[in-house]
Amino acid sequence: MVLAPLRVGAEGILVFAAASLKTALDEVATGYQQETGQNVTVSYAASSVLARQIQLGAPADLFISANVDWMNVLQDQGLVESASRVDLLGNGLVLIGGAGQSDLGAMQPDVDLSSALNGGYLAMALVDAVPAGIYGKAALQSLGLWQGVQGQIAQTDNVRAALALVATGAAPLGIVYRSDAQVEDRVRVVAEFSSQLHPPIIYPAAVTTGASENARAFLAHLQSEAAGAVFEKQGFALPNG
Repeated sequence: MVLAPLRVGAEGILVFAAASLKTALDEVATGYQQETGQNVTVSYAASSVLARQIQLGAPADLFISANVDWMNVLQDQGLVESASRVDLLGNGLVLIGGAGQSDLGAMQPDVDLSSALNGGYLAMALVDAVPAGIYGKAALQSLGLWQGVQGQIAQTDNVRAALALVATGAAPLGIVYRSDAQVEDRVRVVAEFSSQLHPPIIYPAAVTTGASENARAFLAHLQSEAAGAVFEKQGFALPNG
């Protein structure tokens, strides 16, 4: 079990955020701290893990999920304030490989993914629990490719762990978010998935029930033009973009 960190101070903000947000959100949080003097602590993990921690009473002030389902679960249980909920960001799915991996172009039903793996494994976040894995499995099923490769999947606890398998050469290919591929120099995008192949990738954000005004202020900052510029630079899409 992953333990939630303790709050640094009574006035600090504890954010639970999907692992794929780390690079961009770290930059946004650092800038916010410098501007306001407000301490922001971010705990990153799979959305499923974070949601379960909140269900168990973890002291998060703000939750940013990589899909709507886990946010819906917490909202239905009265653990986040529905009035604060916003669709913060969007993303896309890509197939990545090592620096020497050949391009496969747009993912199509005739792509021989099993041969491209050359006996290796396809790195993916947990396909039945973690948003990136759920989206990836849906895309492969839409293409009719899932059955041919399901025995060659290396499942990881979160999408950044899948990225790391490809970056270190432990897996020849992986399915990650577009934003993940941008932060790792040791991988390259070899194919892209059409957004029509999977449910929309939406990152909802909401403050937890009873969160402080400090948390609400940080959520407002996440929707600002300055924060949006950072997220876009890191490969995310803005809701009205």
